[in-house]
Formats: sequence, structure tokens, C-alpha cells
Amino acid sequence: MKKRRLGNSDLEVSALGLGCMGLSYGYGPATDKKQAIELIRKAFESGVTFFDTAEAYGPFINEEILGEALEPFRDQVVIATKFGFAGGKVDKGMDSRPENIRLVAESALKRLRTDRIDLFYQHRVDPNVPMEDVAGTVKDLIGEGKVKNFGMSEAGAQSIRRAHAVQPVAALQSEYSLWWREPEQEIIPTLEELGIGFVPFSPLGKGFLTGAINERTQFDKDDFRNIVPRFSEENRKANQAMVDLLKNIASEKDATPAQIALAWLLAQKPWIVPIPGTTKINRLEENLGAVKIELLADDLKKIEEAASKLEIQGARYPQHLQQRVGK
Repeated sequence: MKKRRLGNSDLEVSALGLGCMGLSYGYGPATDKKQAIELIRKAFESGVTFFDTAEAYGPFINEEILGEALEPFRDQVVIATKFGFAGGKVDKGMDSRPENIRLVAESALKRLRTDRIDLFYQHRVDPNVPMEDVAGTVKDLIGEGKVKNFGMSEAGAQSIRRAHAVQPVAALQSEYSLWWREPEQEIIPTLEELGIGFVPFSPLGKGFLTGAINERTQFDKDDFRNIVPRFSEENRKANQAMVDLLKNIASEKDATPAQIALAWLLAQKPWIVPIPGTTKINRLEENLGAVKIELLADDLKKIEEAASKLEIQGARYPQHLQQRVGK
């Protein structure tokens, strides 16, 4: 597995990480614990060294599973987790008060069976806590050796700059893919200027860019996508054109649409490390195959020209969640 460095930090990780959220949160029933551990260990055996979790995934159970799965190889991997929701519950709103950040760090260390958190993200910007206080608290945790690096998730450029001035931000995690390209406008130039790595989540458009979802797909009643405007039946039908584009490129490269979508992201910047998630080992292997695909300048130009003619339909979040991003 090829390695990449996240910005100016000392975090050198596999070119693709593993987003673990979907194993226990967001996409219907949780994966059986034994199967989840098997998948995580298979990822490690396949060269993945970067694993992403959060206290809010479950809550708590995702960190526990990841801690158990990675305990035998702890010193060979980079573990990222997150703080920032009250009691670890997304529906309770934000809580990035210094005392809560410390509480989450102590609890996460136990759940992850480790003595340090390699990358500690603020899950969402908390409008009630000055960014300087958040960054300062993480700086203190870094000084104590409990945290190695500070990260932010779905933050806007102004918040990133304010935080970075107090404690260098190693990585920003936000959604980025061929069907959500807003970060190209302001976020990516900011990250490049400041030397911050970029960790795109949902690099496969929450599964849509794999080609496995169409307008007839029925999601589980607990699947987050049921409330996402972009996943309405009408919008799925309209957005199929993006999948068709990926299928066309994939057929020329002897690859799959998912592999082309990931290879496109990897080709954007050398400090971008996508974290696709999956619950299936065959999908894991398929995703990792993207690292071997090289998209040449002509390929990227062709994708750009075709993509520029497509207008993706539907918001990526319902309104109440959209209000939490880009702050």
C-alpha cells in the first residue's frame, strides 16, 4: 500500500484509510461485532494503517470495536477519533467546552485500549465555544501526550485559520467527491496554504458512486440516507448520469466505478487521504484496488469535461444538519 503524509504533520498513513462509522451507525443495523473486527483486521492485513471512528458512532460502540480489533497492532496504525457532541449523541447538539473535550479524550483512550489518540478531531464547530479555547484544550492534551495531532471536521476556512493559529491543524475531514466538490472553492486552497492534510469522508457519495444504488433502491428504516434530499427517488434518478460517467471511464481502465471515483480523489492532491467505509470484505478489497489505478492528465481532463456538464440534484444534508457545517 502506498503511503501519504497529511499536510505538514508527521502523520504518514496508507493512501486510503478506513471509515468505520457504517459498521455501527448511520446506515441501518449495526454489523455483527465479530464480522466488524474481522473486516478491520482484514483492512490492516491489506495495508491500511489509518482508521477513523468517533464517540458519536453508536455512540461509543464503534470506538470499542476498533480498539479491540487494532489492539494487537496498535503501534503500526494511526487512529483518529472525534469529540464535540453532547454526551456523544448527535441529536443533543454540540459540546466543545474544554471540560467535555477532556472527558471525551479520557473515555476514548479507554475504549480504544490505547495511551494516545493519534488524531483528535472536533466533530463540528461549536458556535458557543471560542475556537481558541477548543484548540488550546487540544494543545494541552498534546502537551500531556494523550493526543498527538489536532483535526477538524466540516469546518469553514475562518474557523480553520483561528484554530491553526493556536495549535497547528494536522488534517481537515469533510465530505468531498465527484458529486460534492464545494471544498475546491475555498477549503482546499486554505489547506494547501496552511499545510493541512485533507481526509474526505463519503468519497463514494454515501455509496451512490459505486453504481449499486438506483431510484428503486429501498434503504433500511434506520438508514440516514432516507432523510438526505440527494437520495430522494427523483434525485437518485437524475444523478444516475454521474454513475454512468464513472462506468464509462471504468470500462476503459478495467476498473469499477468506485475505483475510478477514489482514484480521481487521489489524483487531486498528494496530501488527500480518502476514508471509504464498508461492511463487506469484497467491497473493501475493491476500494483498495483504487490505489493501483493511475488516472493520467487526459483521463482527468475527460472526467472534468464530462462532469462539468452534469448538475447534481439535491442537498447533501437535510436543513437542520446543513446548519452545522462550514462554520
